[in-house]
Amino acid sequence: MDLRFTAPDLRRLDLAGTEVLVACLTEGERPPRGVAGLVDWRLAGRLSALLLSGFASGKVGEVLLIPGKPKLPFDKIVLFGIGRAETFSELVYSDVVRRILDTLEGLHVRNAVVQLPGRHLQAISAARAADLLLEQAATRPEHDIWTLLESAESQRSITQHMIQERRRVRQQ
Repeated sequence: MDLRFTAPDLRRLDLAGTEVLVACLTEGERPPRGVAGLVDWRLAGRLSALLLSGFASGKVGEVLLIPGKPKLPFDKIVLFGIGRAETFSELVYSDVVRRILDTLEGLHVRNAVVQLPGRHLQAISAARAADLLLEQAATRPEHDIWTLLESAESQRSITQHMIQERRRVRQQ
């Protein structure tokens, strides 16, 4: 899996050239924040309406597929519940990442724009999130390119960490 980066803002999302956007919903977070909040804004509150009606909740294990076009450049937006912010952990992160990988494989999607679980909450560090993602994706060649939605600082952190890991592996 090749990791690329872009900033989590609407202008950058409009330039992304992939079929699928992946974002996360936090249970009890109203209105949604992070990329889900940007999607909600662009879709004129449609996501908030789904949350308010109880159709979506943000509970761990929940997967919601909604159309992105014509308001967003993505055919599909896939939202994954990550549970309550206060109960988020690496275990939840790993479970949600596995669900994301499985779902994208099921949709036959090789390239996606992804906000990793818990990153909009800063509940897991950027470097650790990338490590856990790459561990799970290592045995899944179905995924070519993921463009991660990260701030410039987090992009640098992940890139630097990956360089250090490659050096460490070479020295062994």
